[in-house]
Amino acid sequence: MLSIGPHELRNNVLLAPMAGVTDAPFRELAWRFGAGYVVGEMVSSRSDLWDSPKSRLRRCFGPTGAPHVVQIAGGDPLDVADGARRHWLAGAQVVDLNFGCPAKKVCRKAAGSQLLRDPDLVIEIVRATLAEVEVPVTVKMRTGWSRDLRNAPDLACRLEDEGVAALAVHGRTRECRFMGSAEHDTVARIKARVHIPVFANGDIDSPEVARRVLAQTGCDGVMIGRGALGQPWLLGDIAGASFRRRGPVERLSVALEHVQALHAFYGEPGVRIARKHVGWYAQRMQEQCVVHDGDWTELGKQFNRLEEAAAQLDYLGAHLSQAA
Repeated sequence: MLSIGPHELRNNVLLAPMAGVTDAPFRELAWRFGAGYVVGEMVSSRSDLWDSPKSRLRRCFGPTGAPHVVQIAGGDPLDVADGARRHWLAGAQVVDLNFGCPAKKVCRKAAGSQLLRDPDLVIEIVRATLAEVEVPVTVKMRTGWSRDLRNAPDLACRLEDEGVAALAVHGRTRECRFMGSAEHDTVARIKARVHIPVFANGDIDSPEVARRVLAQTGCDGVMIGRGALGQPWLLGDIAGASFRRRGPVERLSVALEHVQALHAFYGEPGVRIARKHVGWYAQRMQEQCVVHDGDWTELGKQFNRLEEAAAQLDYLGAHLSQAA
């Protein structure tokens, strides 16, 4: 059985941490549809942000039965360790350290994938964190800073030696951001050099791609990020090795349930947050439903204009009734 520390995974398909996306409602859906492990949104290590409304929501527990996993970003070893300790005392069962985010606002603060330029600092952060918590510490990272500095295989060995429990590796460098295609040859080199679980991440959007990446890399599993947007069932489909066709009725039913959960979780701000999710559901319907199902992109556009929670629910409910 695949495990991260004492936590047995029910399968080897993991939901990646995505700031502004993998909140408690999204994790609940992904888990219900069959994800093997779900990671909360990235949070800052800064103590002055601990009690901000956004931080309080981001550290909310996810679905019952899933380990409570938090991901922390920061560039100062003492700050990150202190943040990890606070999360652990608040109930975190796994602490994941972010050395992979390519966003400019994160890298400008010497965090995320920026840290791959300084492997010694990465090790300092990991070592300080491990000294402060009594739960598994995992790492999510990229293959390196740039095409000329793919230093993740060497760094992975050092992380294992420090006591990191598992690695998730996105098959791009920081320089690549999300451009081009993910390359998993470097991920395969990492897996060949360490004995802890390694999960391949990047451009995995179907059971077929997942099988190909697992065969190519020898990894223990896959981590799904952007592929799950607008289709939280994807992780369960990959775990079950089959991509079941879903029509508009099923998709709209899930979208409506998701929007209701966002309204309940966030209150008034849930109206704004629901817009991007419905946009993703609409995009997936446009890509995957047959032509005569209609122009689903228009659904997303019209939904963006709605200002009230009730109007959003009525709008989706009307489309669901028409589709049925």
